[in-house]
Amino acid sequence: MDVTEWLLEGDPAIRWQVLRDLQDASVEEVSAERARVEHEGWGARLLSLEDPDGLWDGGACFPGSYRGGEPGQPWTATMHTLQTLQLLGLDPTSPSATRATALVAENGRWEHDGQRYFDGEVEPCINGRTIETGTYFGVDMAPLVELILSESLDDGGWNCEVENGSVRSSFDTTINVLDGLLEFERATGGSAEVGAARARGEEYLLERNLFRRKSTGDVADPTYLEFAFPYYWHYDVLRALDYFRGSGAEPDPRMSDAVDIVRSKRQPDGRWLLDRVHPGRVHFDLDDGVGTPSRWITLRALRVLKWWDGAR
Repeated sequence: MDVTEWLLEGDPAIRWQVLRDLQDASVEEVSAERARVEHEGWGARLLSLEDPDGLWDGGACFPGSYRGGEPGQPWTATMHTLQTLQLLGLDPTSPSATRATALVAENGRWEHDGQRYFDGEVEPCINGRTIETGTYFGVDMAPLVELILSESLDDGGWNCEVENGSVRSSFDTTINVLDGLLEFERATGGSAEVGAARARGEEYLLERNLFRRKSTGDVADPTYLEFAFPYYWHYDVLRALDYFRGSGAEPDPRMSDAVDIVRSKRQPDGRWLLDRVHPGRVHFDLDDGVGTPSRWITLRALRVLKWWDGAR
């Protein structure tokens, strides 16, 4: 099987990233394919589900109709949909993106205490993702960045459970904050404070080989070795490796075990399978189900290995 050709048979959101990350296509070719995300396939479908007020499913983190009792967490509200549109690569300067961003800024309110959407709320896992998508879609997120920098823990990372007494960071919260700070640095050039905080957060992950407990060396959570897409707030080693790749970092030997896990999951035909779907209500599926070949996982694994192998 020609895996690249198989990837190029997928959605425009897949194709433009294959052209950029695997084929080193021209800027013009990549941009032309990326522009299709707004009008075709998954991107267009998500945009068509936007409410008249600019939100999705009537809420910020949870659907307006959500009353609990469902399996998992619903993923149809604004926060998760904006993150997915970013991952699909919707052009942030496109008419659909600028319209949605303005309406979310005007009408979006967090369920926590009615805070304005791009002001964030109290959990750093939520605020990290809000910084990332807000920055991507052109919102000034500097005030929320300042808050999240003040919430870095002594071990270098972040944890949403601080308000409940936790003094140790978590993999999940830390990767959400790192993604946000990286996007902020790309857009603004960052600052010494942002760079230092991101370096501490990266070191938190690297000290743990991206998936191990520092105290014992045991796997911190078996789900960290299972690849899902979309990943929402969840951590896994492929997400972590793709973060380091996207940051422009040099491969670190402490990532080797995580890279070996990625390699081990490659199938004889050169593709990767979808290991996991995070339970909860979705607008529609972006893959064919657990255990089937996944274009998303394959694309992300191939670009991670290209980065890793190319630097060694």
